[in-house]
Amino acid sequence: MVGRWLVSAVVVVAVPTVATAAEGGLRAHPLSAAPFGLLLAAVAILPLVAGHWWHKNRNKAIVAAGCAIPAAIYVLTKAGGRAALGHELEGYVSFIVLLTALYTISGGVVLSGHLRPTSAVNVGFLATGALLANVIGTTGASMLLVRPLLRINAQRSRRAHVPVFFIFVVSNTGGLLTPLGDPPLFLGFLQGVPFDWTLGLWPQWLMVNGALLVVFAVWDRRADRVDKPNAFHPAKVGPTGPLRLEGWKWNLPLMLGVAGVVLAKTLVPFPFGELGMLGLTGLSLAKTAKPLREANGFSWGPMAEVAILFAGIFVAMVPALALLEEHGGKAGITRGWQFFWLTGCLSSLLDNAPTYVSMATLAAGGNGLGWLATERPGLLAAISCGAVFMGGNSYIGNGPNFMVKAIAEENGYAMPSFGRYMLVAAMVLFPVFGLVTLVFFRE
Repeated sequence: MVGRWLVSAVVVVAVPTVATAAEGGLRAHPLSAAPFGLLLAAVAILPLVAGHWWHKNRNKAIVAAGCAIPAAIYVLTKAGGRAALGHELEGYVSFIVLLTALYTISGGVVLSGHLRPTSAVNVGFLATGALLANVIGTTGASMLLVRPLLRINAQRSRRAHVPVFFIFVVSNTGGLLTPLGDPPLFLGFLQGVPFDWTLGLWPQWLMVNGALLVVFAVWDRRADRVDKPNAFHPAKVGPTGPLRLEGWKWNLPLMLGVAGVVLAKTLVPFPFGELGMLGLTGLSLAKTAKPLREANGFSWGPMAEVAILFAGIFVAMVPALALLEEHGGKAGITRGWQFFWLTGCLSSLLDNAPTYVSMATLAAGGNGLGWLATERPGLLAAISCGAVFMGGNSYIGNGPNFMVKAIAEENGYAMPSFGRYMLVAAMVLFPVFGLVTLVFFRE
């Protein structure tokens, strides 16, 4: 047991505290999920029809509060509602503190020097991120690598696809091979799935990430060919000089410190882990030279935007999670492809960790996740792949997605709207997921 925790301590970086609404015994009316749907619609539509108004975080807060407050009032009037809401608020605090720590610490690590924005370099970054996501989690890998990749491609005019594929690969599909890559897999490990079980998912990991890297390489080379020299951004000449990594002596150990604190959160009660992460954040701010953060274009704007929107999402989704827990077993889901797509589609809009637990519990039929890993590994594989892979279907499907979007926009990248991103994701990801279904989850 001690060895099991020591292995985890090295690499757990992206696992916020998560609890399902049903743990409080909440039973919700289907209409109670309407505020959550309205909030998703607002995030998708308002940037298109009222972009200038929506750009201000104050107005995002008005919309988020307008959807979250009715949901919270309803939940608090129901039996078990206070416990359910309390669990999600605790999860929200853990989620935001973790993102703040990783955002701040990674913001002090600067990769500088000359790297031409070739397809080989960009594919290398994505492939490195896909591997690294299994070591420091999808959130840790995303926060560490996104700024250097954006800076390398800053002089290009056709570049919006770069952070989009970064979300697909580094922020989502890369984190399948260990329980530490993505929060749902870590919850499975805590509930009895052997630590090395997910390594057996390497064929699915290799197929999905390999296919996405090939698609990206073709897309990127085509974008590079149609770029014209006079279309490049003259104010952004890109990195110059020899390659060097700066700010790592303090910040990389601090990032490993976050890993240890997150592991400790499974052993000590809230909020001690959060206080530890805030302490590490403060050390990074104190010890990192200001010019390094300036070189990264570091500011608090993206973090504030994510904190505001996800405050509304975490509260408004409480009834939706309760409905999933209460009615999920009535859907007649028994086959691998059904678990893959249902888990994945729900994970695209809901927190993928409680979705994974709900679907795995349904598949296990009360026998436990350890039993499911041994006796019905195909079903657990389908659930695991659905939860991890399809988090990339929307900006809110996984924690780092929206953060990468916000960082990219602050660095001058024109990111797709919520709806257009989902359309691009469906166009790119669904054929790959269809192939995975045919090869691995037909039964």
